Amino acid sequence: MSEDPRCCGTGTCIISADGVCWCGQQWDGEKMCFPKPVASVDVNTHAFHAKPAQELVSVSAPGVHND
Repeated sequence: MSEDPRCCGTGTCIISADGVCWCGQQWDGEKMCFPKPVASVDVNTHAFHAKPAQELVSVSAPGVHND
């Protein structure tokens, strides 16, 4: 078994014929790197994040002190 020159240096690379490693990195022609994320047309970058429905409340049992 020969060492693949595309290995990222960990010695654990298993690279497919398409240049994709088991860890998710991909050969870009020069080096192994993670592919750039592809933006979805359904993503609204201006949407506000919803606030939690309620905040966590600290509850103590009788005789138990929460310091």
